[in-house]
Amino acid sequence: MDQVSFMEICLHQLKMSGVKEGEKLIVLTQGADRLDYADAFLAAGQQLGAQMYHMRLPSPPPVSGWNVGVTGLAALPEAVEALKQADMVIDCIFLLFSDEQMAIQASGTRVLTAVEPPELLARLLPTTELREKVEIGGEILAKAQTMRITSPHGTDVTYRLGVYPTITEYGCTDEPGRWDHWPATFVFTGAADDGVDGQIVLAPGDVLLPFNTYVREPVTYTIEKGFIQDIRGGLDAELIKSYMASFNDPRGMGMSHVGWGLDPRAHWHGLTDFPGGMGMELRSFYGNVMFSTGPNNELGGPNDTACHLDIPMRGCSLFLDDEPIVLDGDIAVPEMRSERP
Repeated sequence: MDQVSFMEICLHQLKMSGVKEGEKLIVLTQGADRLDYADAFLAAGQQLGAQMYHMRLPSPPPVSGWNVGVTGLAALPEAVEALKQADMVIDCIFLLFSDEQMAIQASGTRVLTAVEPPELLARLLPTTELREKVEIGGEILAKAQTMRITSPHGTDVTYRLGVYPTITEYGCTDEPGRWDHWPATFVFTGAADDGVDGQIVLAPGDVLLPFNTYVREPVTYTIEKGFIQDIRGGLDAELIKSYMASFNDPRGMGMSHVGWGLDPRAHWHGLTDFPGGMGMELRSFYGNVMFSTGPNNELGGPNDTACHLDIPMRGCSLFLDDEPIVLDGDIAVPEMRSERP
């Protein structure tokens, strides 16, 4: 994407995020990564009369892998304090689940993560209509006490709700202390720490994130009192178990957030278009039901393990207090439905 077009979609984003003249915005990057993102946001913010700054952290040292919640800001408390003074931080390094992001939000600074490829950002621009549908979903989910997920492949699992808050993601942020991720169009919450019981069966075509791969053969999870007791299947199951074991942290077997996607523009086959992204399109595609394992500190819970998997599933049904929300991969609530392209 040329830089002028990139600036124009960033301008749309900042308008949707309520940026006003005189506000202080900081774009956060690391090393040589996403400097074009910083340039586009800086130019867009200046058009709106905002005070624009670019904070560029040193490149991280070479490591064998990336752990969620671990950031270069941990060793730079002065940088965290500077970010807390901004009205809005545009996070181009991925701070989610980190203590540093939570401290920044707690100060009242709103945070927007933008790390996906520019062409995907352009196709999945935030819209007022989709925000309204996500907020309707959030209102329904916040009132529920139980969630049940089923599928033709054998999934039958129950989540006991009402302990943790409901989170809405619609790809922009205009409220103090709020975080969002561009692109995103989904709603989720978490169960009580001991409140998930049953069986989840992954089917071919379901998605393993952060593996950025599609499931090739069934994988069966057995869950009791909020923790995975067993994972069975073929190669995919072995890869999942090996990945989780590499963290040497039994908390990685805990169940994390759960919810559903609402963006009809998002493609289930998105990994074939953008294999290098973080899978936000896959989390958002219309009618997917996504469950996660590992940390729940984003919701205020005690589990801050670095072992995290997000798994969007196709063709599932999701019920809240026995009322259908998703049926066989289609949204069942009229106010949340969209026409598919």
